[in-house]
Amino acid sequence: MNSFVIEGGRTLSGSITPLGAKNEALQVISAVLLTTEPVTITNIPDILDVRNLIGLLEGMGVEVNRDTPDTYTFRAANLDRDFIESREFVVRCSSLRGSVMLAGPLLTRLGAVNFPQPGGDKIGRRKVDTHVFGFLKLGATVAPQNEIGATRITAPAGGLNGCYMLLEEASVTGTANIIMAATLAHGETTIYNAACEPYIQQLCRMLIAMGAKIDGVGSNLLHIKGVETLSGATHRVLPDMIEVGSFIGLAAITRSSLTIKNVSIENLGIIPDAFRKLGVTIEERGDDLFIPAKESYVIETDFDGSIPTISDAPWPGLTPDLLSVILVVATQCSGCVIIHQKMFESRLFFVDRLIDMGARIILCDPHRAVVIGTDHKYPLRHNKMSSPDIRAGIALLLAALSADGTSVIGNVDQIDRGYERIDQRLNTLGANIVRL
Repeated sequence: MNSFVIEGGRTLSGSITPLGAKNEALQVISAVLLTTEPVTITNIPDILDVRNLIGLLEGMGVEVNRDTPDTYTFRAANLDRDFIESREFVVRCSSLRGSVMLAGPLLTRLGAVNFPQPGGDKIGRRKVDTHVFGFLKLGATVAPQNEIGATRITAPAGGLNGCYMLLEEASVTGTANIIMAATLAHGETTIYNAACEPYIQQLCRMLIAMGAKIDGVGSNLLHIKGVETLSGATHRVLPDMIEVGSFIGLAAITRSSLTIKNVSIENLGIIPDAFRKLGVTIEERGDDLFIPAKESYVIETDFDGSIPTISDAPWPGLTPDLLSVILVVATQCSGCVIIHQKMFESRLFFVDRLIDMGARIILCDPHRAVVIGTDHKYPLRHNKMSSPDIRAGIALLLAALSADGTSVIGNVDQIDRGYERIDQRLNTLGANIVRL
């Protein structure tokens, strides 16, 4: 198990460029299963979750060529149905959250799929009800868990059939799965209350380039007319908005001046404004963000003077993946803020590590924490800790970079799942992170 040894208290400087978005990459890589023709995807991040998904596709018989370090060409012409029906496939899917998005393409292309409970971060229940609901509305049937540990989902003999559906939850992965299944279904599918994150928009654009007929991209009302076949295409993954937010937080908590380059500002949504609520100055320079160094960051109160709340919400609200970063930054600001994590009941439990480091945090319940910022008057103390998941892991890394002394973070494989070579990239800015 790898660890990071971090020397805290160093001021950073320079520029850093976000790499390809993990969440988009997992979706569009899954979509290559919808065609027998080559699909080329660029700006793919070299992170553990993506490597594992690509390895799973290779096991399924997909031809994979790595054209450049961040460009792959996939061809799913000859799928290995024996492997796809095997216990090994189910076991490998169960260890990878992103594998959930293989279900839609496999169901619509092969007519049936073994759907295991996906793995990933241990941040509370991550239901797949939206996925299953969508498949049922398209005419599939669902059998109880079978002998290889998966739920068997089967399309009608003639294939899936388009329909109208109103989703109870605007699930990003659920919406992606339903879209992919509907592209090859008979007739028209209407999805209301669809997730509309930039990564869903990107998936739709790639599918349209492959010949899919999708209207309403960017809204929560999608119309998909099924086609008989899809062709190959070329697609580029967006910069990772979670990396962008993490780097904003990095600049703020270390009181450093940083430039974040090529961020795709139009796809960041409310993220910059969420950090501005903490008193962080963010200047837009073309498609770059410049964060100047400041000695003090003052949390804005609400108009009536009350303590502000920063909470997650479906797009265009704030992504839950950045609340951990915002929380740790707030510990060193001036003022108080309530962090409300609505979606996952275990995601705030990492704050006990921050409390051990001297942070003033009251965990009200599994979803809410009150952060009392100390304005660097009481710097965080070094600590030895373990990364429980990707997003808590990066927050702990930011805390360690701000803290006095040398900290150790174990289980950094969790961080590697979402951040490529993060130690090397931050060291070029002046950090001192040693991987053991």
